[in-house]
Amino acid sequence: MSLCGVELGDVPEETVRVARAVFPKGCLAMRVRDALGPVFTDAQFEELYPVRGRPAVSPARLALVSVLQFAEGLTDRQAAHAVASRLDWKYALSLELTDTGFDFSALSEFRARLVDGDAGRVVFDTVLRAARDAGLVKAGKRQRTDATHVLAATRDLNRLEFVVETLRAALNQVAEAAGDWLVTVAAPEWFDRYAGRPEDSRFASRWAARVEHADQCGADGTVLLEALWSDLAPPGLRQLPSVEFLRQTWVQQFHSVDGAVRWRDSKHLPPGLIRLRTPYEPEARTGSKRDLGWSGYKVHLSETCEPDAPHLITHIQTTPAPVNDVVVLEDIHTALAERGLLPDDHLVDAGYVDAEQIHHARDDHNVELVGPVKAISVKGQVSGDFFDNTRFTVDWDQRQAVCPGGQTSVVWREARSHRDTPVTRVRFAARHCGPCELRTSCTDAKTGRNLTLRPAAEHDILQQVRVEQDTDDWRRRYGHRAGVEGTISQAVQAFGLRRSRYRGLAKTRLQHHFTGATINLTRLDAWLTGRPLARTRISPFAALRPTG
Repeated sequence: MSLCGVELGDVPEETVRVARAVFPKGCLAMRVRDALGPVFTDAQFEELYPVRGRPAVSPARLALVSVLQFAEGLTDRQAAHAVASRLDWKYALSLELTDTGFDFSALSEFRARLVDGDAGRVVFDTVLRAARDAGLVKAGKRQRTDATHVLAATRDLNRLEFVVETLRAALNQVAEAAGDWLVTVAAPEWFDRYAGRPEDSRFASRWAARVEHADQCGADGTVLLEALWSDLAPPGLRQLPSVEFLRQTWVQQFHSVDGAVRWRDSKHLPPGLIRLRTPYEPEARTGSKRDLGWSGYKVHLSETCEPDAPHLITHIQTTPAPVNDVVVLEDIHTALAERGLLPDDHLVDAGYVDAEQIHHARDDHNVELVGPVKAISVKGQVSGDFFDNTRFTVDWDQRQAVCPGGQTSVVWREARSHRDTPVTRVRFAARHCGPCELRTSCTDAKTGRNLTLRPAAEHDILQQVRVEQDTDDWRRRYGHRAGVEGTISQAVQAFGLRRSRYRGLAKTRLQHHFTGATINLTRLDAWLTGRPLARTRISPFAALRPTG
């Protein structure tokens, strides 16, 4: 298909007349069109289409239809039917009343082009830019960010189900490609073990029996892999996606012990960022937060939070589930800078806050990162009066520290932390710490007190922030972050953010860009109609809780 270059011009007069008669007060699609104009243009998507070929449906219309589709939770068929039958959609799309629309398959083809061209952000950015051009979102002031988990589209599997289903998926794909060859390799008992889905059979409840079952599956899978890599195997089987997934899974889940294939202990598995979870969604990973564990992804939402403007999503970022919040903060600030929407104060929870991030946010983006820093934990602490790093006077020029007892450090050396970040190791002499009257509040180490210090700029930041966050003024300032929980609730309950509609990180990221654009249109409509923010719901009994 080639791009035909049709733009969303003025709404036809007959469409305006009939739509105004039917909707005298307007509706979301009509009000957004009146406030923001056509929003999208075909030129924004021209790189996704070839120069030659039959004319395609206007991508500008497809983009707007996709956003409206997410706003109402419609399927592709329902959305295509709405284009052909609904007055408000024809008004928003600048269509004649007699326009018959397009086939529903055009929507999935459009999403595929967006995924292949990594252009989902274009849809989100265009809606945000239209709001900025209308003066409804500006740089500066406050923004807040939080993250929530996203479940993969596939069913979660336990470890035993996972290895059995991985082998079964590989057998099925090899059977389609070279069934005659596979019959010569597969043992007769394989048909009993792997012909049906693993959840259809009942695994033994005893752990030893489950381990034995996994060991047998590991041995069978190894036989298949050795056969696939032999000279007698038909060409091309090694390149099958399920075969490659099987090979990677067996490396992660099994190892050789005295010549036998054995299931690995959980403590010997690879880290969550690379550990595979299901053969039907290779990019899904396992994440955890406190008592919650899930397989899938994580999404970060940033929004404005000023009382005199609509609260709009300014950035949305999707990552694998195990990625820590603090890792994505620089990406968020960079994206906001590219949009010209950096805040003055960025309100986040403790997961995003680190001395290094506070320092970079100030120096690189002139943004004040507001969030609680973690309390200092000292190995060997025995009481609440234990001396942490804040009780020591550090002289960076002289490269020495002075303890609360007035003694000066004897060792000062540069090192690397377990996260491979620069730190300074400081040690006090045992001859000074041993007879000290303050020893019980300082250290129980026989070699004397040891300190680990961040670089000077980060150390000073931590000292300053730890003092500030204990003040009422800081608590009032930080209190505005709480509203982002309502945004996540709206995204989850109204727009299905918690469950991925598609398989794979790229498609899930596209879903979230559509969701972010939809939330912004919905909130713009609420702002234009004067609908106030919903109050936090409190049960009658909870309202009786005594203060303090």
